[in-house]
Amino acid sequence: MPTNTYDSTFWITIAVIAFLLLLSAFFSGSETALTAASRGKLRMQADKGSKGAAIALKITEDTERLIGAVLLGNNLVNILAAALTTALFTRLFGESGVALATLVMTLLVLIFAEVLPKTYAISDPENAAAKVSPIIRLVVLIFSPIVATIRALVRLILRLFGVQTDPDTAVLAIREEIAGAISLGHSEGIVEKEDRDRILGALDLGDRTVDEIMLHRSKIEMINADDDPQTVLAQSLKSSHTRLPLYRDDPENIIGILHAKDLLRAMHKLMTRDNISLTALNKFNVMDVAIKPYFVPETTTLDDQMRQFLHRHRHFALVVDEYGALQGLITLEDILEEIVGEITDEFDVDDAPMIAKSDDGQFLIEGGMTIRDLNRANDWNLPDDEANTVAGLVIHEAQMIPNEGQVFSFHGFRFEVLERVANRIMKLKIRPL
Repeated sequence: MPTNTYDSTFWITIAVIAFLLLLSAFFSGSETALTAASRGKLRMQADKGSKGAAIALKITEDTERLIGAVLLGNNLVNILAAALTTALFTRLFGESGVALATLVMTLLVLIFAEVLPKTYAISDPENAAAKVSPIIRLVVLIFSPIVATIRALVRLILRLFGVQTDPDTAVLAIREEIAGAISLGHSEGIVEKEDRDRILGALDLGDRTVDEIMLHRSKIEMINADDDPQTVLAQSLKSSHTRLPLYRDDPENIIGILHAKDLLRAMHKLMTRDNISLTALNKFNVMDVAIKPYFVPETTTLDDQMRQFLHRHRHFALVVDEYGALQGLITLEDILEEIVGEITDEFDVDDAPMIAKSDDGQFLIEGGMTIRDLNRANDWNLPDDEANTVAGLVIHEAQMIPNEGQVFSFHGFRFEVLERVANRIMKLKIRPL
């Protein structure tokens, strides 16, 4: 070995390699901290005056550009450190120095530039992100032209292979991250089932449409606007609903919505004025107190419909298809039930439950029960892409309208048709296979 091996060049090279490893550790830890930090917590810190947290929020808005700049810097320093180490060890040990340099650099990078900084960053990502964000912002700014070129090249290559990048991926990822965290918390016993269902129900409002939860037109209580006032009053008092559609000639021809309070208020005013008798109510016209019906398309999302209800100060809407034909009705309560679960009052307590248990432990399900409600009640995962109700799922999978007593097995469950009325499946018996 030459006597001048440990000259100033040797020690300068050692110092440069150590500095490059330090930079590599900084880039690795910064990447972990900025990607793992909660934007909600960073927002709270920024609101309290933390400039670092505010910068971290700003640079994490474009995650692709951030990761590209950090990875570019990290790879530059790692490759340069490896090259310098190889040159140094070749000078010291000859050709065998290449293998030795590879072994030494692998250990150094793994321990001091990867595991150690990432472990520190993940232990407190928000504070770490706030500390490193000013420097990382400068790195992102310097490397932006190169990163932009690389991003364009990557998207071009992906497009050649038929892969299209989605600009909304980051937004979708946030929702998926929240849903995944809630589901994981429930599986670990941290989050209660009711809390999980409420949060996931609120997140799903934008993905579901009114036709999935509406009351079908065959179940809607209606009043004939041409009936005599006493019949209208009796039907209104008998109903458990405060709002009832008014039709004329054909149930499809909805001409108004009758509110029970408006009806009672108008009739009371008519009867008390000049001591008018009950028979004088025959001159009462129900259309005088009816309100204009509110129609919505069946493809409206639940999130948009709830906003419309709040904006219009309405709780009741009639659902129509693309041809304007009546399909059903939806209320604000229906949408809220998708979040908080079934809402009952003194008129609902006597309703028969849609899920019961048979003597042999199987589930007795009403055919009109929605698949989503069944999944939420029993923690099942039956698909609801092709049908909204359990009966609809059975008909879709069977490709026929089954008879009573027929049994089917699909999606890991056994379905037995217990009751059928006309073409409607009224009751089923279900058990997991």
